[in-house]
Amino acid sequence: MKVVKKKKESIAKKVENKKIKLNQEEVMGPDLQQLGFEIKKDLTPKKKKLVFFIILFFLFVVLFVCLHLVVPKIKLNGDSTIEISYFDTYQELGATAQFLGRDLTKKIKITENVDPNKIGTYQIVYSLKDGIFQIKKERTVKVVDKKAPVIELEGEEEYNVCPNEKFQEIGFAATDEYDGTLTEKVKIKETEEGILYTVEDSSHNLYSITRKIHYVDTIPPEITLKGNQTMYLTLNETYQEPGFTAIDNCSKDLTEKVIVTGTVSVGQIGTYQINYRIKDDAGNEQAVTRKVIVSEKTDPNSGSYQKGVIYLTFDDGPSNVTTGDILNVLKEEGVKATFFVTNNGPDYLIKRMYDEGHTVALHTASHNYSQVYASMDSYFNDLKIVSDRVKRITGQTSKIVRFPGGSSNTVSRNYSIGIMSQLSEALFSQGYRYYDWNIDSGDAAGANREKVYQNVTKNLSKNKMNIVLMHDIKIATRDAIRDIIHYGKENGYTFERIDMDTYMIRQRINN
Repeated sequence: MKVVKKKKESIAKKVENKKIKLNQEEVMGPDLQQLGFEIKKDLTPKKKKLVFFIILFFLFVVLFVCLHLVVPKIKLNGDSTIEISYFDTYQELGATAQFLGRDLTKKIKITENVDPNKIGTYQIVYSLKDGIFQIKKERTVKVVDKKAPVIELEGEEEYNVCPNEKFQEIGFAATDEYDGTLTEKVKIKETEEGILYTVEDSSHNLYSITRKIHYVDTIPPEITLKGNQTMYLTLNETYQEPGFTAIDNCSKDLTEKVIVTGTVSVGQIGTYQINYRIKDDAGNEQAVTRKVIVSEKTDPNSGSYQKGVIYLTFDDGPSNVTTGDILNVLKEEGVKATFFVTNNGPDYLIKRMYDEGHTVALHTASHNYSQVYASMDSYFNDLKIVSDRVKRITGQTSKIVRFPGGSSNTVSRNYSIGIMSQLSEALFSQGYRYYDWNIDSGDAAGANREKVYQNVTKNLSKNKMNIVLMHDIKIATRDAIRDIIHYGKENGYTFERIDMDTYMIRQRINN
């Protein structure tokens, strides 16, 4: 008990002494040395580290500002980023440099690799070395493509299409100045206006064009008469309808829907009309008329005389070697002609002549002068053979004739005096019409291709009917016919076939 009490008294004494000491400090003021010691004791290692970094950052900022103020500077002329179109020339804008009042522009080295022919992003480097300083600055140049590609449409940009059909693509081509051909990348889409074509190049430039499509039928059907549009009959000769076809661009074959009106009184002289009329599903109409003339005999001065028209006529065929080629040319050029056929050559060529709209006329079965001109009966027997052949192949009776050697030939004198005068009258009395020529190609005499061309073209005239004598069995004629047609078209001539309404060009009869 005594020990505990003594210990308590000792502690109380210490406390009292501290109070006395504190009171003295308040009166005397702090001991600076002691204060610094106390502060130093209170700074932990973490606080010391923080103070260090603050001081270091402050020094770095001061150093950066100083260096920025005292190092050389490069200043770019113009923008730091430039865009140019490909294929354009890049114009260097340059840069300037100053340091402490000195102009260092001439010391700037420029390194650039801009390729204006290739799209891309390029860096131009401006470098400067001055003493201990090495400075660089960059400019960005972008070579870009802002020009859109182009789509070119084949054919027209606006079409009418049958309501029951779809537009059949005609073709197109897409090109770009940078990418080249882009046709395979064209996207096609049907719209209310028509067909939309769109293409995008590698730079995402878009181009589009629309082909306008109208789903309407405004074209009337076409009626094609078989045989001649003007027919001649002698009194009491039976009229046989040669036939016709009707084709429509949308409704196709309308032949069975053609309405035929009109009659022919073969027992009464006069001019009659047979009318053909057709209407397609869209209400478009077409009508044509065939004229039928009934007379006692052919009027030698009848027919239409058309100046400036070329009638290409071919004798002695058909030939399996040349006639087909001549028909090909006529078809390609859209020209109709007249073929005075014989009993030679294949039937299919005569059928082709008729089907393609040419006049199949009568020449001779044998072309043997001694046989043909031996007598009136001999001539008409020969003529009947070739006439029967034409009717068998085409279904039509031809009344258009050309004499072997022409009506002016004199070789017939060797076999029958005066027979040409007798035959011409006999043909007229039976309703035939015969045709000579007023331009001779010279192919029968052996003229070559160039000579055939010259013989025809130099004798053409706008002031007359031009009936040209040629032979479809001649190679020179086959080779010259296209050039002759081109000459006629280029010089304002038109081409027709001979029909029963064509004026008869006849030569002077010499026997």
